[in-house]
Amino acid sequence: MNKSVVIPSEVILDKIYEIRGVKVMLDRDLAELYEVQTKVLKQSVKRNLDIFPEHFMFELTKEENEFLRSQFVTSKKGRGGTRYLPLVFTEHGILQLASILRSKRARYMSIRIIEIFVKMREMLLSHQELMVQLEEVSRKVAGHDEKINLIFGYLKEVEQARQEELEQQNRKRIGFKTNNEE
Repeated sequence: MNKSVVIPSEVILDKIYEIRGVKVMLDRDLAELYEVQTKVLKQSVKRNLDIFPEHFMFELTKEENEFLRSQFVTSKKGRGGTRYLPLVFTEHGILQLASILRSKRARYMSIRIIEIFVKMREMLLSHQELMVQLEEVSRKVAGHDEKINLIFGYLKEVEQARQEELEQQNRKRIGFKTNNEE
């Protein structure tokens, strides 16, 4: 494994998109990580299409490509648009890609990318568990607002009755007074 080159996880995470409900990476991003030209990567894939079923790799539609391009804030000036729609690779496609590119860099980067995909799945599972727990708490607390408001209403009534009683005790007495009542 080529450990002399360390790519931070954030760099790879920034290159993972969700398209058609699947986490994928673009051909140009993989080419950059594998240190090959996008053209070379695509040619290798076309020569080996039989090992890339649609759940490993697919081509973006024009609409998907336009939407994705609109998400990029900056664009490189002086470069023309691409002639072909980008290919995107799922986690399984990324592994297949490393096997056909046959470089140490591609094998190493595929391992790094797969590790990040695994971490993403683990985080998603832990978040799902938290969401289930929050929903349970929410269900338990759902009727509590009304009950709390009812309790506050009773407390206000008790406080109001106490205030009236205090006012009654502290009012100035009228009528016949004895010497010790003044």
